[in-house]
Amino acid sequence: MIDQSRLWDAQAAAEYDTPGQGMFAPEVLGPTVEVLADLAAGGPALELAVGTGRVAIPLREAGVPVTGIELSEPMIARLREKADESALPVVAGDMTSTSAGEGFSLVYLVFNTIGNLLAQEEQVACFRNAARHLAPGGCFVVELGVPQLRSLAPGHGGTVEVSEPGYLLVDTYDPVSQQLVSHHVRFDPAVDGARGARLGRTPQRYVWPAELDLMAQLAGFTRESRWADWDRSEFTADSRSHVTVYRLPGGTP
Repeated sequence: MIDQSRLWDAQAAAEYDTPGQGMFAPEVLGPTVEVLADLAAGGPALELAVGTGRVAIPLREAGVPVTGIELSEPMIARLREKADESALPVVAGDMTSTSAGEGFSLVYLVFNTIGNLLAQEEQVACFRNAARHLAPGGCFVVELGVPQLRSLAPGHGGTVEVSEPGYLLVDTYDPVSQQLVSHHVRFDPAVDGARGARLGRTPQRYVWPAELDLMAQLAGFTRESRWADWDRSEFTADSRSHVTVYRLPGGTP
């Protein structure tokens, strides 16, 4: 079994934040925060795998009290450089079982992070842990990519997802075990003008939308909405990702 805390080490934490770019771009974070604040409906929110606070910090700034759960101590340390414990409390631990209290209006898990749990039973346990934290009528939001198996050429087990100056992303698939490994190749100019390469790998267990819905049912949730992105655009057969809202019974929707 892979130790996720070792994958998200000090180097990963130091390189994670890209202010104003990529995942941190205003056009990405703006709609994300808007949707989550709307779903929190004035109540407190819990982010599973809060990381360095990419979403939690702007959501708190939007007026939503946010608590986090995070396995990686270096990621928590990076978050602490930006927000102290009184402003954004974080409980160190695994998102499948760690408790951060109860009575939350919203629990959310963004950017494919449920895939960091490499076994189906762990992913189901994550849903159940989310349900334990929520007040009646509360909702659990999951952002997740759609497996791109249709892009695989016959006899090939991988796809090039990103190819740009300085960076190459190749995803390889094992359809039997539903394991996906993202291979991140970063090219750095060397002193002599040649280019050296650094390789990082992040393993995931990919999940089909229908399988995710069944996990939600096992934890007592009902699917309320599914969009292609945070802009609430329609989810179709061609969508490469989805944002899905699950809700517990009770309370006021």
